Amino acid sequence: MTSRETAFDATAAALRACRICRDAPVHGPPLPQEPRPIVQGSATARLCIASQAPGTRAHRTGTPFMDPSGVRLRAWLGLDEAAFYDASRVAIVPMGSCFPGLDAKGGDRPPRRECAERWRRDLFTGLPDLELVLVIGQYAQAWHLGRLQDGLTGTVARWREILAEPRRPRVLPLPHPSWRNNGWLRSNSWFEAELLPVLKDEVARVMGDGLTPASPA
Repeated sequence: MTSRETAFDATAAALRACRICRDAPVHGPPLPQEPRPIVQGSATARLCIASQAPGTRAHRTGTPFMDPSGVRLRAWLGLDEAAFYDASRVAIVPMGSCFPGLDAKGGDRPPRRECAERWRRDLFTGLPDLELVLVIGQYAQAWHLGRLQDGLTGTVARWREILAEPRRPRVLPLPHPSWRNNGWLRSNSWFEAELLPVLKDEVARVMGDGLTPASPA
């Protein structure tokens, strides 16, 4: 392998051994459980899922989006599991690589800030072939797009403008596919009617001839 091919692998290996938020937390109390950092990708990946943080099932299994949120996300993208988990083509880089624990209401806590501060720039440096980054949720959107002056809904509503900006890789904002956002999806019907067809076309273009489409529902 060349240095270009091993840069991401080396960073990802170091990240998977990371214990900063457990042993030397900078922002808040220690991680409430043992770390299990999760990241996917390779130097050849052209599509990146910039997500929030692993949930309870991902923490248990070590596989991101292997849950109902992942089923919905893959339907949005038009990909089956084989394509989605093909690290040579798809990177999955959450803002926090470990499950952050649950809050008092039983929801997931925000991603640990230590993770992005320590690892994110190095991970993306190791992904030189990226063409499209899908930024899911407010934390990823703030990192990749800057301060969100109009909130998540306003940011996703500006998707055409953001996608057309002269940057490489291009960026497309999305809401989180969690069931918790079912109300948001009902209230913003333009997302399914206008954004999703473009999203599927963009993913198919980026994935190229090796695309494995999702089976019809």
